[in-house]
Amino acid sequence: MDKINYHNPFPESDPDRHQIWEMLVQRDIMAFCQEDWGMVANDFIAANFMGIDARNAHNPDTWRMNFSNLDEYKEVWLQQATEFAQTEWAEDAEQAIYDATTLRDIDIKGKSALVHKKFDGYIRKQGGEREYLNWQTLYRCRKIAGSWKIAGFTGYMPHPMGMTSPQPSSIGKQIPAGAAQHVTAGPYSPVLQVTPGQIVVISGQAAIDPSGTIIGDNIEEQTHYTLQNCRKQLETGGCSLNDVFKVNVYLTDLDNWPRFNEVYKTYFQNPKPVRTAVQTPLLYTLLVEIEMWAVKK
Repeated sequence: MDKINYHNPFPESDPDRHQIWEMLVQRDIMAFCQEDWGMVANDFIAANFMGIDARNAHNPDTWRMNFSNLDEYKEVWLQQATEFAQTEWAEDAEQAIYDATTLRDIDIKGKSALVHKKFDGYIRKQGGEREYLNWQTLYRCRKIAGSWKIAGFTGYMPHPMGMTSPQPSSIGKQIPAGAAQHVTAGPYSPVLQVTPGQIVVISGQAAIDPSGTIIGDNIEEQTHYTLQNCRKQLETGGCSLNDVFKVNVYLTDLDNWPRFNEVYKTYFQNPKPVRTAVQTPLLYTLLVEIEMWAVKK
């Protein structure tokens, strides 16, 4: 893999902005892609740290203080980095994140700074899907003993803010302002608004190949193959998984639910489809069956 050619837009003659960009772009991306919290651990001020999660919602009333301390943020950061590393990308993911990142606006007053970081792009997955990066973060930074550090942030805000129509990453569906769900909710949206258009519905799919052979002996293998079958059927109707707004899941054993979710969430970008799941007997040795509704662009 070729080394990423990071280019700091702020010259060394502007040392504060130069250092902030290096911290929040180059070091942040490298650490995340390498799952190495140690690379960025010293970039934070643990005392009184607080992170606000906008949850990709335009309405601030739905934002939550999900990171009341640095340890809570570290735990989620490491989880996200691991999931990212386990995803099968079709291109250099580090380069794709860098290409999608813009950090241009840095407001400095004394030893305090407000930093605007935006993401606008996508990463291609194996199989042709795109993982869209469309959000922004406001970092609150302070200079301590000559080094800039992160005191807190408001992150996962939509980019751009205040759109009245769906974002490019989710054309045809969006979460309405004020929608919320319980803290134990899985990888799905509580409510979706669907832009009028053609509806494509597929019958329940399972881990069965064209010859009728069941593929996979465990829930992970069957979930992957089932979702791939769903994608193929949607494509015949001119849709992709990104166009899906409603999913029904049928499992033979709800004890498989956490393992199913670990696979499922890698196939969908935000806003994820609304979803219902039930336990029920299925034919043969099938462990899962999935049906989907999509809106055609």
